[in-house]
Amino acid sequence: MKQKFNITGMTCSACSTRVEKGVAKLEGVLNVSVNLLTNTMQVEYEEKKLSEQQILASVEHAGYGAVLSDSQKEKKSVGNKKENQNAAQKNLVQEHVGEMKKRFVVSLAFLVPLMYISMGHMLNFPLPGIFHGQENAVTFAFTQFLFCLPVIYANRNYFTKGFSTLLHGAPNMDSLIAIGSTSALVYGIFAIYRMSYGLGTGNMQIVEKYSMDLYFESAAMILTLITLGKFLEAKSKGKTSEALTKLMDLAPKTALVERNGQQVQVPVEEVETGEIVLVKPGSSVPVDGIILEGNTSIDEAAITGESMPVYKDEGMNVIAATINKSGFIKVKATKVGADTTFSQIIKLVEEASASKAPIAKLADKISGIFVPVVIGIALVTAAVWLIMGANFEFALSSAICVLVISCPCALGLATPVAIMVGTGKGAENGILIKSGEALELAHSVDCVVLDKTGTITQGKPTVTDVLPINVTKEQLIEIAGGLEAKSEHPLAEAIMHYTEEQNASILEAENFQSVSGKGVKATIDNNTYFAGNQKMMEESGISTKAYEKDIDRLASEGKTPMIFANQTQILGIMAVADVIKPTSRAAIEKLRQIGIEVTMLTGDNKKTAEGIGRDLPLNHIISEVLPQDKEKVLSQLQKLGKKVAMVGDGINDAPALVRADVGIAIGAGTDVAVESADIILMKNDLMDVVTAIRLSKAVIRNIKQNLFWAFFYNCLGIPLAAGVFFPLFGWKLSPMFAAAAMSFSSVFVVSNALRLKMFKADSPGDNNLYKGHLMAENNKYINQEEKKMVTLKIDGMMCENCVKHVKDALESFKDTTVDVNLDHKEAKVEIPSSVSTKELKAAVEQAGYTVTEIIE
Repeated sequence: MKQKFNITGMTCSACSTRVEKGVAKLEGVLNVSVNLLTNTMQVEYEEKKLSEQQILASVEHAGYGAVLSDSQKEKKSVGNKKENQNAAQKNLVQEHVGEMKKRFVVSLAFLVPLMYISMGHMLNFPLPGIFHGQENAVTFAFTQFLFCLPVIYANRNYFTKGFSTLLHGAPNMDSLIAIGSTSALVYGIFAIYRMSYGLGTGNMQIVEKYSMDLYFESAAMILTLITLGKFLEAKSKGKTSEALTKLMDLAPKTALVERNGQQVQVPVEEVETGEIVLVKPGSSVPVDGIILEGNTSIDEAAITGESMPVYKDEGMNVIAATINKSGFIKVKATKVGADTTFSQIIKLVEEASASKAPIAKLADKISGIFVPVVIGIALVTAAVWLIMGANFEFALSSAICVLVISCPCALGLATPVAIMVGTGKGAENGILIKSGEALELAHSVDCVVLDKTGTITQGKPTVTDVLPINVTKEQLIEIAGGLEAKSEHPLAEAIMHYTEEQNASILEAENFQSVSGKGVKATIDNNTYFAGNQKMMEESGISTKAYEKDIDRLASEGKTPMIFANQTQILGIMAVADVIKPTSRAAIEKLRQIGIEVTMLTGDNKKTAEGIGRDLPLNHIISEVLPQDKEKVLSQLQKLGKKVAMVGDGINDAPALVRADVGIAIGAGTDVAVESADIILMKNDLMDVVTAIRLSKAVIRNIKQNLFWAFFYNCLGIPLAAGVFFPLFGWKLSPMFAAAAMSFSSVFVVSNALRLKMFKADSPGDNNLYKGHLMAENNKYINQEEKKMVTLKIDGMMCENCVKHVKDALESFKDTTVDVNLDHKEAKVEIPSSVSTKELKAAVEQAGYTVTEIIE
């Protein structure tokens, strides 16, 4: 079982590490992840061995508070409940920001006069007479003490939490602040007593010495600057979840439901599966469902990231939280509440934001021992300076500097802020990343395996070529439409769809008859017509010999040629194929450009697979693979040392998606595939594979930058604070500057992570290869492209085998007609204008022959 808890009282990565370690020790815990950024904890555990109460008790024993997350208490938290939860989360963030702002304002209000009094005499500022002279030294010091007290009270949380965790044996950032500022405060109070003694005994040397070494302003300044840093950090952290917040704001609140013949407005969480929901133009779709009546355009940008509205008709699916742009529709609810796609997206993004990437373990390990080590370094610093003969004030100042500059906040924030911004950015672009681990692993992928059907291709047959022979193109389409109108075969559906696109009239057919495995026949205007394969034509006494070249060429391209004929002759050929998606070519090319090997994996026969693969810049094509063997292929690739990402959409892809280092499911695919995957692409577009990998690289690069600066800052700051450079260069850090540096280190890390908001998704329009084939990729019919005739004079052909090799080489170019003459040593080639003669020459020479002349 997996549960989410809200944790209170955590202030740095040492806190999150302590909570994590404490819960991890419990028997029955399978996995635990504590997120400092969101103050949440996710625990996967065995219910038989462990209870929620035991987990809560463990957190409380560590010195922190814990409650079960609201989203776990109410599984159907959508609509108003989801809105209330979202509002509560917003209020918590705003409340924290407001609290930090109030503390900072109060601290600043008392710090300014304190600094004026303590530093005024050095800067020749006008001060009342009661603050001048050794006789007024106690008044001068005690006034500073009084101004310091409100600052300490306003920031008392640092002391209560800091000393509490110290007593529990798990000191954190607050412990460093509490020890440092308390040391400065206690030393100041000690100075007041010493000055009082000096005045009482007439020893003005003691009075003069201690009046110049008060640390009240340092104690107040440390607390004020750290509070300022925390205030800025809280504001920045609030921005990291903007993408998720914007998404949650889109949740519909009410639904218009048809009940007992009446339209009733109800809270969206009360809608039941199977109910009829009415969606007016401009309204949000409240549930996942199927359109029963009406048609419209739906804005799905919030779910898929797609900017253009999508046309929807009766029988098509709609998704909750999308916007109905134009028509009135009736929708039958299929998924409601927490089961809707929208709610699942929010859940996935929340879980991913709260999860940890493996790289975070490095920071966690260091944070767990960091604070005790810093306290040890501070004590050693003070001791060493005292041994070396420095005065107590210098030694104390150095020790305080070490304590306040060595905040582990930056280490704790380095990973979660980047992951939260990264997963949110992915959600904006229709890319759902299930975990921080998946986000990290994706950056190291060097081999992408693509399923063919529904992933590279559209997943449904489409007419690609129309070759009229003894009739016009319009007549062929009309006859084809009439013959296939009554057929339920997928190929017939493709032809009918094409007929609609061409606005062709459909001839009325009678005596329709379907011949299994061969085709159909029917009577149109008292004439019998046939549509089917070569076997059907042969059985009907119609010769196809004159057109076998075209039939074989289309078949070699992975297409299914459908022959249309009357009782005496062939009328034309229409080729149907599962065509490549508009952006598949560009996506594969971009993957190749960033150094990733791309393999197509399919169960189709070798000929069909190579026909599809010929048009794509793939590294490898693996065909005729049974569903159960896809996982074995990935396993073999992994044994070769490759980091493999599998992209698929079907049930048969699920085992391979699980086996892959990173499983990527097309969002329009099956539920099983989506459940098995680590990353889900909502737009059903391979360009998002490129975007997901680039986003992963950007996030990991950002995390490494954050960790580097956090480590570098501490490696440089601690020696400087300890006074290591003082004997050589006279460099000495004031506790106030140490506090400022510590505060802004966390702000820097969060600000650096926010740069990920500028990340932009890949666009196929940026790819030259995509532009060059845009017409073909948008399912325009290649046979309509202008062609040219070229004659190649070829040396080296000796027999019919040579003729075959040359012909095969030239016919590798799509939509090319070739006639090779052995006697004349030449090949006449009809090629599309997009194919160059250089490419033809290279193909022939690669086959082992020499092109001596090219005649255009």
